[in-house]
Amino acid sequence: MNRHRYFSTERLAVIGLMAAMVFVATYFLHIDIPTPLGKTMLHFGNVMCVLSGLLFGGLTGGLAAGIGSAIYDLMDPAFAPEFWITFILKFAMAFIAGTLAGRGGARHAKPPRLIAAAIVGAVSYTALYIGKTIIVEYFVMRAEWATVWTVVVTKGSVSLFNAALAAAVSAVLAIALRPALERAGVYRRLDGERQ
Repeated sequence: MNRHRYFSTERLAVIGLMAAMVFVATYFLHIDIPTPLGKTMLHFGNVMCVLSGLLFGGLTGGLAAGIGSAIYDLMDPAFAPEFWITFILKFAMAFIAGTLAGRGGARHAKPPRLIAAAIVGAVSYTALYIGKTIIVEYFVMRAEWATVWTVVVTKGSVSLFNAALAAAVSAVLAIALRPALERAGVYRRLDGERQ
């Protein structure tokens, strides 16, 4: 009996590769922006997070996005205490994008659906991130509302810019990369088919 396991060697390799891409895009392609109560940044990591979901579906893309982003956080003392929150939020972004793109992500989705999935995934992350910021700043740090809103506006603006960048670039990359991944047999291998 030859049952296909979801977490095959091929799928684990894809998760690892895309997690590395998320880490590299966040680490090397970013601009730090200081705020009154911490820092935020413009970066290309979210592009890779959404792209992971679009190309490989919700669970695979979500794990890649969460793992790559959490590893980045663990490398930066300013972000390390919240690495687990980052894992959850980035997982959610890629999971939403990948799930909306449909089973198998970009393999079966038409371009308008990929674009819509990328936008919803990126905007969902922004909403979750803003919610997390309010909870941390007001309820945990006990900051005054005026200070909280200053941080929310600053970080929210940067997050919205990152979301727009992620949605636009990831959708274009998914549409461009899908044929090459199909020709290379990547999707067949992930589905358990042998060549």
